[in-house]
Amino acid sequence: MQPSEEIKSKLDIVDVIRDYIPLKAAGVNFRACCPFHKEKSPSFVVSPEKQIFHCFGCGKGGDVFSFVTQIEGIEFVEALRMLAHKAGVTLQRMDPQVNSERNKTMDIIDLSRKYFQHILLNNPEAQAARDYLKKRGLKKETIEEWQIGYSLDSWDGLLKTLLARGYKEAEILKSGMIIKKEGTNKFYDRFRDRIMFPINDVNGGTVAFTARINPAKEATDKMGKYINSPQTLVYDKSKILFGLDRAKLEIKAHDSVIITEGQMDVITAHQAGFKNVVASSGTALTTEQIILIKRFTNNILLAFDQDAAGVMAADRGIQEAMRADMSIKVVEVPHGKDPDECIKNNPADWEQAVTSAKAMMQYYFDKTLSVVNVEELDGKREAAKKLLPIITKLGSPIDQDFWLKRLSEKINIKEEVLQETIRRSKNNSSARPESSRYQEKELPEAPKTPEMTRAEIMSELLLTLLLKFSSLLEYASNNIQVDHIAGQVNKALYRSLIIYYNNLVNQTPSDGSFVLTYNEFKQWLIQETGKNNSDQLAILDKLVILGDKEYYDKEIDEVKVLTIQVRKELSRFFFKTRMLEVERAISQIENSSVSNEERSEDIQNLMEEFRSLSEELRRINQ
Repeated sequence: MQPSEEIKSKLDIVDVIRDYIPLKAAGVNFRACCPFHKEKSPSFVVSPEKQIFHCFGCGKGGDVFSFVTQIEGIEFVEALRMLAHKAGVTLQRMDPQVNSERNKTMDIIDLSRKYFQHILLNNPEAQAARDYLKKRGLKKETIEEWQIGYSLDSWDGLLKTLLARGYKEAEILKSGMIIKKEGTNKFYDRFRDRIMFPINDVNGGTVAFTARINPAKEATDKMGKYINSPQTLVYDKSKILFGLDRAKLEIKAHDSVIITEGQMDVITAHQAGFKNVVASSGTALTTEQIILIKRFTNNILLAFDQDAAGVMAADRGIQEAMRADMSIKVVEVPHGKDPDECIKNNPADWEQAVTSAKAMMQYYFDKTLSVVNVEELDGKREAAKKLLPIITKLGSPIDQDFWLKRLSEKINIKEEVLQETIRRSKNNSSARPESSRYQEKELPEAPKTPEMTRAEIMSELLLTLLLKFSSLLEYASNNIQVDHIAGQVNKALYRSLIIYYNNLVNQTPSDGSFVLTYNEFKQWLIQETGKNNSDQLAILDKLVILGDKEYYDKEIDEVKVLTIQVRKELSRFFFKTRMLEVERAISQIENSSVSNEERSEDIQNLMEEFRSLSEELRRINQ
């Protein structure tokens, strides 16, 4: 089995797509508003039986790989790697000479992770690192689960290992794992004598590292306690949340995410059973991270350190999430400056802190009013100056009204005065409003599709019925000619369908029944017409989903009547169209300069065809 087929056999397209957009059951299928174009009514349909999707608005469709490549904006090979990890399928490492640049980078980083972890678990030189991790309370299975490693105190240990595996220095440099010595052509390992924490993307692929200095050298090291991988083709820290690959299912289950600053906070929390925890890695939340979180939940709990930097980070994170119209609470961590210490001291304290997390606005009110004297005029002004801009950012008018009243009560200033202050502030601000750093992805309008003729619509309907109800194929094969199908793609697909049926009908059971299997027919179609025949394959998926969507509960007798009606209408259209063509041909001959003898013979032949067509049309109309 090809890796792509093995992956598809182990993944449900519904589960994969649900990681990106909410799906609702609709008969035997699922539907949603399309993630690829603007729309108000859902026209995006997913078939769990066929493992395909199709949007009846913009026309996009395909299998799970088609969806991931389009929504992530990546190539097939990258989608293969991403979904292989999700499916638990091991891909054979590609030859570095033929692999893409991005995938080479992923391979190099993944191999580095395995190298670092092997050293931590087995090399005597890593004993101090092992002791440190044990002192921090990490169990051996936790270290293995999070793939923590150690880089030797060597200038080129990793470099030599990667070179021996066939990678070039230029490729390793692009991965961020080595540094070029200035003014020379020499290279050395970026990470030396450090505890290595792998950073994974949302799908579990390692894309970077955070490296902590050997605790024994902490006092003398000049590089800093932590150093991180540089930005590369696969790593952009603004788009990564540490631990999200392991936490996303728990986030969906709890319908909330707890965001901390540090990676040890996350690892300790998960080890203690709090598994919906991720880290922003010491930075304020970004637009990209907020968009990522919204895939899994709309509820954020911020649990940053309670020192000055932590409070600032909480402020920025709250502002960013507010613009995304998310529900935000702030966890005030007791007995220690960070979640890691709190959980180690007493997991119950952490659990209580999460349970009693303050609503965002309450946190702001408490923080602001604790440092100003609202009995004095300056204190009232300062409180209003800090809190009014935040209140105006609330998306709900009800929320705005509630907190405006609360502020009025706290500082003893009339609501009308506060509202006037807001209006003046808006009038005095720039004509161009402050743009939000968070913006939903701007989706394009659905492309305008060419209008179909009545005959083309009927042809698509016929194909839909034949694909949904295999028993109709015998009737179609005996009664509907290929020429009567309107539209070149429809005609080609109908021809393929009838050929496929006629080839296999003799292999059916003695009772004459025949069941069309979508996957088998699609594979046959690919073999017969070539993979590049995207038109037939695209309309096949569209019509299969349409059949499930519109006719899943229809009785076969009702469908047979509809099929006969469609056949008659297609035949009428065919004969009427051909009769018009014959009339035009007769007119052209009559006006031509050919001899009377030739003209008479041609006209006679055309008249006979016209009479025959008229007779066929009369029989259909009876």
